[in-house]
Amino acid sequence: MSINTPHFVFIFALAASPAFAQTQSFNTEAVTVRADVIAGGLDHPWGLDFLAGNEAIVTERSGQIRILSQNGLSEPVSGVPEVAASGQGGLLDIAVARDFATSGTIFVSFSEPGRGGAGTALARAKLVRDGAKARLEDVKVIFSMNRKSGTSHHFGSRIVVNDDDTLFVTTGDRGQGDRAQDMQDHAGAVIRINTDGSIPKDNPSPDGKAMAAEIWSKGHRNLQGATFDPVLGSLITVEHGAKGGDELNRPQAGKNYGWPVITYGRDYSGAKIGVGTSAKGYEQPLYYWDPSIAPSGLASYQGDMFPEWKGDLLIGSLKFELLSRLDRDAKGNILDEERILDGAFGRIRDVNVAPDGSIWLLTDEGDGMVVRLSRGD
Repeated sequence: MSINTPHFVFIFALAASPAFAQTQSFNTEAVTVRADVIAGGLDHPWGLDFLAGNEAIVTERSGQIRILSQNGLSEPVSGVPEVAASGQGGLLDIAVARDFATSGTIFVSFSEPGRGGAGTALARAKLVRDGAKARLEDVKVIFSMNRKSGTSHHFGSRIVVNDDDTLFVTTGDRGQGDRAQDMQDHAGAVIRINTDGSIPKDNPSPDGKAMAAEIWSKGHRNLQGATFDPVLGSLITVEHGAKGGDELNRPQAGKNYGWPVITYGRDYSGAKIGVGTSAKGYEQPLYYWDPSIAPSGLASYQGDMFPEWKGDLLIGSLKFELLSRLDRDAKGNILDEERILDGAFGRIRDVNVAPDGSIWLLTDEGDGMVVRLSRGD
């Protein structure tokens, strides 16, 4: 997700076929929301970002990239790197570069196959348009997890494009919790690199001694939501706990967020994990969910369409099939949670705010949808 998408007026006609042209209204605490299904038939859509010219670009976990316009969904973009499409793995997030209008550069994260199994990777490429067709050129992997493994879950992964020309990309622990505490292992981490793949000089350990040079923070379980938050002036993330203990965090340079030493969750068997909910040297979450909502997709709402929600956080829930809104004060303190769209559209995989202030959701289904939320009053 880019934090400075061009501010064009986004007027989007229903792009889907009549079978998907659904409109529903939902009453929330402060406003009536209109929900339009603007595309369907996507194979587990995972990530979305906005292009100029009233278009969006979206990934499908099985390995396709599509462009969504007023003419509907494009044919798959060619030139996408090979992905390990198994379990939770495949083609994951997508983000456009700050200079996309002139460079055409995009970034994609994916589960990369290789020796030992698969691992989270990040590639940059140039999106080239040729009429109704599009392709990726000059594809280059700029980050690759340094230890691949055979499990097919806990890849992460979100991309945040920063104003300082660096990138955050999140990973999961690959189902092997101890890796989140190995400071030389990319698993269970927030990664920070430059847009060419080099290491920022102000990373916590750019010499790679205390922790691997690419690592920003560690001790994460499975980070599936990330965004820059103007309220706190920093990166914020959401990650899956085990049975309980989903977390909202503010990852800071060189800090350890505890998994699996501390957690507010328990093992799926009911057994205790680690030493408890706190210990010296480990950071506390800003907020946690128990029971788990399985968070995926995170946005800090700064749009004008819903001024009632300005500064609030929007989080998608896979488990409960809803949109969670965390009400915050001007300093970013969380006051309350409101749950919206309960079960209306299925598992919510991604949450994005368009330049016009509308909210776009992706549903994690074999027949996945793009849903646009706008004012209904």
